[in-house]
This record gives sequence, structure tokens and C-alpha cells, in this order.
Amino acid sequence: MSEDNELDRIKRVRARHEGDLLRKRNVVGVGVGRREVQGQMTDQACLVVMVESKISLEALAAEDRIPSEIEGVCVDVKAVGPIKAL
Repeated sequence: MSEDNELDRIKRVRARHEGDLLRKRNVVGVGVGRREVQGQMTDQACLVVMVESKISLEALAAEDRIPSEIEGVCVDVKAVGPIKAL
């Protein structure tokens, strides 16, 4: 699959799941980007779920946990702090 087709597919997955993800505790944004592993950016396109801070799975209710994959698309959770309008 070409990179453009893959990005379009990820954007469609984001559109279908963004509302549900934004209703989860701690989630402040959802986007499309590159996966980061151990502080290094990879070439893998993914769905990026932005949270205020990372919270252990044990501390989250089941309904607030973010899956590692949605519809076959990798999900990368990134801590970005609180989002405020300027």
C-alpha cells in the first residue's frame, strides 16, 4: 500500500473513533503521525492519541484504556500536558 493510501486509511479510522477516544479520561487530542519507540521516531504511520500525562493501566478504568491498535492501525499514546486555548 502506498504511503498516501495508508495515511488516508488512518485518517478514516481516526474519523470513526475520534469521538470515543476523546471521551476517555485524560485524552486531550487525536491525530495522525509517526510512531515513537523509546524516544526515537520511526517511519511507521499511526494514530496518535494525546494525553495530559501517562497513567498506568492499573490506575485506569477499563473504559478509559486506549487500545494499542484500532482497526489494524497502530496507536501511539503521547503525553502532551494540558491543552489550553491561547
